[in-house]
Amino acid sequence: MAFRAPLIMTSLPARFSFFLSVWLMIAGWRQEDLPVGLIASALAAWISLSLLSPAVARPRLAPLAKLSLRFLSGSIIAGLDVARRALLPHLDLRPGFVDVAFTLPPGAARNAFLLYQSLQPGTAPTSAEGEILQVHCLDISLPIATAVLADEALFKKAIGYE
Repeated sequence: MAFRAPLIMTSLPARFSFFLSVWLMIAGWRQEDLPVGLIASALAAWISLSLLSPAVARPRLAPLAKLSLRFLSGSIIAGLDVARRALLPHLDLRPGFVDVAFTLPPGAARNAFLLYQSLQPGTAPTSAEGEILQVHCLDISLPIATAVLADEALFKKAIGYE
């Protein structure tokens, strides 16, 4: 396993501190439990480094704020749309799948984007094979592909991918 030494040296203490904090919250702040907590935290930090190696992330504040506002406003609008459709006496649905060509390569950034995208009401990413993202939506007449591509572009800027 080849790690870059500077990234490990900055990531290891942060992960160890996180796991120790979780241990202390769960087990309590008893002094007699601290040695077990230290060992468990060190083991958890080592395993986390083995499973998810540290990466250079350069999040950008302005695009991240924009993405958060877009997510919040999109969630409210889509949530109201879903509620409206649920309360109508007749079903106003045109469900189906929309294929969207996206550019994030497989990896942590793509997984984070798919997680972000799955939180939007009325749509759900169902598969991401190659460069095609398949999205299930309640109404295929809406501009789903345009919205997903705009989300992807803003997401890439927010995480410093571009």
